[in-house]
Amino acid sequence: MQDQVININEKLSELKELWSPKVIGEIHDFQFKVVKIAGDFIWHEHQGADKVFIVLEGEMFIAFRDGQVKISKGEMFIVPGGAEHMPFAEKECHIMLVEPKVAVMATDIEPE
Repeated sequence: MQDQVININEKLSELKELWSPKVIGEIHDFQFKVVKIAGDFIWHEHQGADKVFIVLEGEMFIAFRDGQVKISKGEMFIVPGGAEHMPFAEKECHIMLVEPKVAVMATDIEPE
């Protein structure tokens, strides 16, 4: 076993593109990812896998077909597996994601 401190701010500073998560750690079958977001993502769902959003800086929203939630710095939200959702942020927001290593994403929009 190797003990290693992971500096989250340092990992975030390495990110140059929005909506491009970077894995910074793993435990059991889960990955911890950091990502910078702004604007809208696409409507999608994760089949059979819950996903945790933790806001590190700024605020974000997650739209659902029947409403939306706002997540601010220091807050987290769990999106249940299979729930169709669209993350978005009005201004740049830094978040950590916690999700299974193998998460299947289904979308109603084909990636470009």
